Amino acid sequence: MNRRRSNSLAGSPLLIGAVTTLIVVVAVFLSYNANNGLPFTPTYDIKVQLPEASGLQKGNQVRIGGERVGVVSLLSPYQDPATGRVTAIVSLKLEKAVEPLPADTTALVQSVSTIGLKYLALERGHSARTLKAGGTIPVSQTREPVDIDQFFDMFDKKTRVANQVNLTSFGNGLAGRGIGLNKTFATLRPLVTNAIPVLHNLASPQTGFGQLFVALDRAAKEVAPVADEQAALYSDLDTFFTAFASVAPSLEQAIEGGPPALRQATHSLPFEAEFVNKSADFMRLLRPSASVLRTVAAPLGHAFEVGAVNVRAATALNRELAEASQAFAAFAKNPIVISGIEDLTHTLGLGNPLLAGLAPAQTNCNYVTLTFRNLASLLSESVGVGTLARAAPVLAPQGPNNDGFPSSAPANGPSIDHTSTVGGIAPKPIDDNHLHVNPYPNVGGPGQPLECEAGNETYTKGTAVIGNLPGNLGTKHEATTREQNLYSETYPAQTLEALGVTTSKGAKK
Repeated sequence: MNRRRSNSLAGSPLLIGAVTTLIVVVAVFLSYNANNGLPFTPTYDIKVQLPEASGLQKGNQVRIGGERVGVVSLLSPYQDPATGRVTAIVSLKLEKAVEPLPADTTALVQSVSTIGLKYLALERGHSARTLKAGGTIPVSQTREPVDIDQFFDMFDKKTRVANQVNLTSFGNGLAGRGIGLNKTFATLRPLVTNAIPVLHNLASPQTGFGQLFVALDRAAKEVAPVADEQAALYSDLDTFFTAFASVAPSLEQAIEGGPPALRQATHSLPFEAEFVNKSADFMRLLRPSASVLRTVAAPLGHAFEVGAVNVRAATALNRELAEASQAFAAFAKNPIVISGIEDLTHTLGLGNPLLAGLAPAQTNCNYVTLTFRNLASLLSESVGVGTLARAAPVLAPQGPNNDGFPSSAPANGPSIDHTSTVGGIAPKPIDDNHLHVNPYPNVGGPGQPLECEAGNETYTKGTAVIGNLPGNLGTKHEATTREQNLYSETYPAQTLEALGVTTSKGAKK
């Protein structure tokens, strides 16, 4: 009889071994990834922005009220582009049972034990708004923990030595003062008795005393980003007061002399007020002269330099002027002279506008001196009675209203003159039939801008210019010096030597 072949699972050892191996692999995989949550299990994913990671690692637990509700899946740094502050972004995988968390939920990194293992503690808030999946708890709702190593690092060697010195000093301060301390405690009893109602009022919820510390905590968070700047401020204040202390004796002396000076000032200042007002009026009236003095300072300095030489020769002349002064005094008493002076005064009054216009032309632009210098040069001895003034005929440009013939309007183009043909190129018109005249150039006179137009005008081609040019041409002009006076050609050498006049070459003439 043939035996029936078994088709059951137990009848195949190879299949049993394969299934057993698969189960072991799945168990190892699940145990290895237990910290990251079971696979294929829905989670409530959110993020937390921490000031710093504080030793938190991937796979650390997330707890609410001490109960594990998820794990840390990822940590990454984040730099705020506006402030440049670097924080840590912690991604969390939480159980669906805790969804949704209130929007004001806070986070804190805590230590599991003293060896440094960390976990993230979440504290549910009370807000009606909730934190959706993928949302982030901001850094303002997180706190930085104080680790046990940071706590013990506070007691470094300098701090321990300082504590020993303090304890020794406190012991010395209390030694032998038992009776005084007993009296102090007896005196403090009424204070404690009266303080009980005050403390009850402070402890009452109606006073909101507890919110004071919350407000102080918020204030500390606000000033934390500028802690370095505040520390630098106190360092700079220390530098300032150190320097300030070095001048303290001088300041003390100044303060000691302050009351007498104040009493004297109280008495003297009312009398000085009139003098100050008149000084202000004098300075205001002196301002135009000071402005002009800037332009004549160089010639004035030269005048003083030359005058110093002439004054030495003038001392001898002054002695001889005494007789002339007496004769001049007799002359001044003559009624005819007085009448003549009055006529001269009237004449000067009528000529004052003319002088007002000529004075700026000389002081600002040196035009009067240049005119006489040029006339002297024109009539200087050369050929016959003077240098021949060179003149050449200048034909007026052709065109409407040109300057060569009577016209109905000022010449203002166009011109019909042409350039000569060169190399077969067609002639081009010369645009020169335009009137350029400035009969009253600006010299910085009354009502005129400070500029020297005469001799500085530029020819504006293609347009007529009548009167003052636009803009300011400045005060550029040709300067004349005293050395340009030809003493040797005007006065005899003996006379110049007697007067002590020195030429530019340094020899007396």
